[in-house]
Amino acid sequence: MPTIRAASDPDEQTQSGAPEPTATSDVARRAREAESLPLSERADAFAALHDELRTRLESGGTASA
Repeated sequence: MPTIRAASDPDEQTQSGAPEPTATSDVARRAREAESLPLSERADAFAALHDELRTRLESGGTASA
């Protein structure tokens, strides 16, 4: 089964050459951490990340969340 990357490396730069926003870097970091967890804990970590992102989007979201 192919590996699906949830987010890009926070050290990478955007196409414009600017560093990625902190919120994106945080999501990428948390996704990598979740991927490293044992399978029994991974789904809960991704569910928590999903719930937080959905809440941010539904409330208008801010980069500081």
